[in-house]
Amino acid sequence: MRSATLAEVNDADDVRAAAAGDRGAFQRLYRLHVGRVHGAVYRLAGCDHARAEDLTQDAFVRAWQKLPGFRHESAFGTWLYRLAVNVALMDIRARGADPVSMRDEEQLPDPGQLPFCAAEREELQRAIGQLPPGARAVLVLHDIEGWRHDEIGHALGIAAGTSKAQLHRARGLLRKLVGER
Repeated sequence: MRSATLAEVNDADDVRAAAAGDRGAFQRLYRLHVGRVHGAVYRLAGCDHARAEDLTQDAFVRAWQKLPGFRHESAFGTWLYRLAVNVALMDIRARGADPVSMRDEEQLPDPGQLPFCAAEREELQRAIGQLPPGARAVLVLHDIEGWRHDEIGHALGIAAGTSKAQLHRARGLLRKLVGER
């Protein structure tokens, strides 16, 4: 078993204090973790800044509400991150998008009409944001966030093999969006 880092030990103290109602401890946790949470939900929200802000806040509100039930079986950051991704996936579903359905390739814009170069990070994120919600969810969770297919399958309610197939299709759609060199 690995030893805990200093940040995880400090997290644990703040988590316990926040679970007991200490708002200052929760504010410290927020400042420490908001960047990673926002980054994940931003990409899952199709790079929509306003929606990502709302989802980030929703995730932290839910974390505050659920914190007394946190069992310390994983690092707080891991638990919070998973909670935030679930908030974003629920938002995708609430908007009527099946998290694994995809538009037909014919409905994607012509790569020649897109005013960006895939070499630039911001431009690549915009291209990812143009993917259908399901394609975006699988691609972001696997290629950017580093989830395994079984974890994606569990989160989306699909088989791991379906996740692999969706990732393959998502990458193909992304190549069409950015144009192959």
